[in-house]
Amino acid sequence: MTGFPAWAAWRARPARDELTIGIEEEFMLLEPGDWSLAFRSDEVLAALPADLSDRVTLETHAAVMEIATGVHSRVGAAVTELGQLRDRVARALAAHGLQAAVAGTHPCAVARDTLLSSHPRYRHVGDSMRVLARREPTLATHVHVGVASPERAIRLLNRLRAHLPLLLALSANSPFWRGRPSGFASTRTTLFDAFPRSGLPRRFRNYADWVATVERLVRSGAISDPSFLWWDVRLQPRYGTVEVRIMDAQSTVEDVAAVAALVQALASVELERRHDSEPELQAAEVIEENRFLAARDGMAALLIDPRRGRRVPAIEELGRIRAACVRHARRLRCERQLAFVCRLVGRNGALRQLAHAGSDGNLRQVTARLADAYSPRTGRKLALTAVAS
Repeated sequence: MTGFPAWAAWRARPARDELTIGIEEEFMLLEPGDWSLAFRSDEVLAALPADLSDRVTLETHAAVMEIATGVHSRVGAAVTELGQLRDRVARALAAHGLQAAVAGTHPCAVARDTLLSSHPRYRHVGDSMRVLARREPTLATHVHVGVASPERAIRLLNRLRAHLPLLLALSANSPFWRGRPSGFASTRTTLFDAFPRSGLPRRFRNYADWVATVERLVRSGAISDPSFLWWDVRLQPRYGTVEVRIMDAQSTVEDVAAVAALVQALASVELERRHDSEPELQAAEVIEENRFLAARDGMAALLIDPRRGRRVPAIEELGRIRAACVRHARRLRCERQLAFVCRLVGRNGALRQLAHAGSDGNLRQVTARLADAYSPRTGRKLALTAVAS
């Protein structure tokens, strides 16, 4: 690590502690009366108890906040903590007459209503991104995987690139935009792609190549640190993690468990490979096209299989990947959570939202269902009680 800038110092860990899991989840604040966005995150954050405010932070838009779990060796423990945090957030919001929900986008939000949060980071984002930051909020689920060394982390980043479209197809959860069906399973992806330094990262030769690339941006003043790289998968040296960011935010804890288990098991599969692998060498043009197809069609997508030179159903590709992951999931003790993936195949978030809208396109009903799914043990009853009182 000699000669690297301070920000690139990798938080190393023993090999036995590799593949730890941490989850970050963005959630929206809602007014239960009409299920519109509530731009009150500053007020909410100021009133949170100290131990909860350590886990909840502001986001770019004042109607969106983020939960972050601690570091766990097992997916089950991480999602258990996530569920507990959701319950506590729901109770805290009830005191303000608000409700939380999670999806890739709010079904009815429009840009003209958008307000940015007061946090200096996001004021900077607003000044830098201008109209791009004032679009409708988008929300994602991020999964951090602990990796022992930076060279192994670069190897994992390179190899995960080929799997990103499938993770997107499975997690797609934003079929509406500005009150209408968008025709995309993940509208969030297309909206967020307007940001610079987003989308698919390139393949890096090694960690030094990655550091040199990022250092040019930091030293020039274009970005202040690597967290302003919003790629679908990125390195986080200060945490010692590879962060997978391509997934739409997931409405239920069970959905989060499924995608987190798949990410953890996939990381294990790819780190076990001894030599350059087919996923690592897959052409960027193929991955980019598959990424578009996944965003548009979700699990109904026909993805390009470069091995066979033709397109194959995403569900077929998922079956192949799941089979490769089973042994690793068993070792990581996330086999049960990985099995939840089957539930998402034919009924992921996007498909559920479309079903809830029905033939009359009732998007208030869709948003109410999202709110109900956030924290079933507390849920809408607390918010409505607060409103009534």
